[in-house]
Amino acid sequence: MKQCALFLSFFSLFLVAPAHAQDAAAIPIPFADPPPPPIIEAPPPPVIPPKPALDPAIRNMIDAAIQGGDFASAEAVIKYARVAAPGADKEIDAIESAWKTELADNDARAADERRARLATAGVLENWKGEAELGGSRSTGTTQSFGVVASADATREGLAWKHTLHAQAEFQQTDGVRTTERIRAWWQPNYKFSARGYAYGLAQFERDPFAGYDERYTAGTGIGYSLITGPRIKFDLEGGPAVRDTRSITGDDSTRLVGRGSMKFNWQVSPTLQFTQTGSLYLEHGDSNVNSVTALDTKLIGALKARLSYNIQYEKDAPVGTRTLNTQSRATLVYSF
Repeated sequence: MKQCALFLSFFSLFLVAPAHAQDAAAIPIPFADPPPPPIIEAPPPPVIPPKPALDPAIRNMIDAAIQGGDFASAEAVIKYARVAAPGADKEIDAIESAWKTELADNDARAADERRARLATAGVLENWKGEAELGGSRSTGTTQSFGVVASADATREGLAWKHTLHAQAEFQQTDGVRTTERIRAWWQPNYKFSARGYAYGLAQFERDPFAGYDERYTAGTGIGYSLITGPRIKFDLEGGPAVRDTRSITGDDSTRLVGRGSMKFNWQVSPTLQFTQTGSLYLEHGDSNVNSVTALDTKLIGALKARLSYNIQYEKDAPVGTRTLNTQSRATLVYSF
């Protein structure tokens, strides 16, 4: 019996032990880490849009200058915008880069369209030119009447350029002819590079008052465009030529000569243009120079006024003729 009582006591302790173990687990242990606090996420900071470095008024000024279409004016406005807004260099650079990229794309597109147009043009297409007419009349002690007329035509092709020129000038004083000058030429150019070209020349001249009834010139050579800007153009040419001259004295000659020429064109303003052309022929025993300086002013539409000054020098002019001849003209010019 005594053994049974001990066994029951021991069994009752075994049954009660889990409850005491659970209570012991709930009792905090002094040396254990406390549980971590709950994580509370902080709200994101408010998004504040950056303040533009370029003032809207300056941006509008740049846009207006670009839309105006004047390249020099737009560049000047952009230059001063950098001074007025020193902290907006990146934004101004982006505007300028986008503008110049668009210009380059437009130029490339226009060049492609022009090449396609020239490649498919007919013989009678793409001709441009001008007609010039002027005259003078004086009465009194001396009666005189003079007239000058000229025409120029140019056809630009993909590789070839053709230029035609014809000019006639007559003057009569007291019933006697004092000026009779006729000149006509054709020059084909073959473009072998963006600036270089080979040319041919066929020319006829008549000027009895300079010493010759007829003079024929056939030549060839190389030309080069030194300046090809939108407002200034400058071309130089040079090469050999053969000249057949029939003098008023009956002395005919055929000689090999050296020829050089230049043409300068300056568009001073939309309504004002300055041109300078000249040719030089060097030959044994004789040489001659012809130069024309002109200033054109636009009047109405395709009509413009021209003031020109022509110099013609013949080194070996026959006796009784003038070595140096000059003419000042005021004429009207119609472009077509």
